[in-house]
Amino acid sequence: VPAHPARLRLDWGCVPLERGTHPMPPCHLEFASPLGFWEVRRQAELKGEVRVYPNLQSDRKQVAAMFLRRGGVGMQVRRQVGKGREFEKLRDYLPGDSAEDIHWKATAKRGRPVTKVFRIERTQEVYVLLDASRLSARIVGRSWRSEQAVEDMDGGDVPGRGATVLERHLTAALMLGMAAEQQGDHFGLVTFSDQVRNFLRARRGRAHHGACREAIYALQPRLVAPDFDEVCSYLRTRLRRRALLVILTALDDPVLAESFVRNVSLLSRQHLVLTGMIRPPGVGPIFAGAEPESVEDIYGRLSGHLRWHDLQELQRVLKHRGVTFSLLEHERMTAELVSQYLEVKQRQLL
Repeated sequence: VPAHPARLRLDWGCVPLERGTHPMPPCHLEFASPLGFWEVRRQAELKGEVRVYPNLQSDRKQVAAMFLRRGGVGMQVRRQVGKGREFEKLRDYLPGDSAEDIHWKATAKRGRPVTKVFRIERTQEVYVLLDASRLSARIVGRSWRSEQAVEDMDGGDVPGRGATVLERHLTAALMLGMAAEQQGDHFGLVTFSDQVRNFLRARRGRAHHGACREAIYALQPRLVAPDFDEVCSYLRTRLRRRALLVILTALDDPVLAESFVRNVSLLSRQHLVLTGMIRPPGVGPIFAGAEPESVEDIYGRLSGHLRWHDLQELQRVLKHRGVTFSLLEHERMTAELVSQYLEVKQRQLL
């Protein structure tokens, strides 16, 4: 330390291993006494904190092709199918106009055929609903590790932590918000467990994206069951305009699935609802994948097939209620969600 410094700045490199808010530890100081006979030690409390936000690097790589546009970064605007659904104006009938577009009241009033003109709705609302209940605390894979972290630990390995379901939901939600921003839509965020914990109304802009990150960077799962009755009633009374609702939850529990089916009709009557769930390990058709090597593998395949059959039945039940349910692979969860969103935009399902 130089003698009599006016200001001293020290930089410490760190590798975050867990998302959330971490208070600064005390600072321990040691310096020589004026006569040099002993060392003086002192502890000083630091008024600060370290905030660790969700890591989006791996998810950016997954959707890199969707964000490339003429050498720059930006979501490609896809051609939308159809003539549009938002009413724009009335005009006189022209040969070739469809009979279903004729405005009969205006026709009777003016005494000549009048046609309705529609336009493609550009700005729409997209909400992501994040389930932060007990099932979102399950481990789905290994957490991201940097090469620099391994080097800093003298060649050792970084303590491995499994990525939870909630971690994957958070990164996918933020990436979907970036996609909606590039498409010109408004993005909103809802987090819930046994009650609604956060509700951010759909907006756009860099400030709103920062507000979404601040709302979820410290979100942790709670060991409670999700209350779908509460969240569906809450949104039904607050969302007046038709919107796209992307619900990220876990429905492999029969009791939770029954509650979800019973309450989601409150939302699907007005809004377009997409439900995504990370595929649990081993869940799939019995003859899919490699051949079993032991008796335990056979019983595991049978168990996974039964669970997969129940989820397929749930998918059919939700489809009758106007809700799309899909099983997502956790490695490509973000890319699949963005693809579903772009398909909704292209087909003008809203």
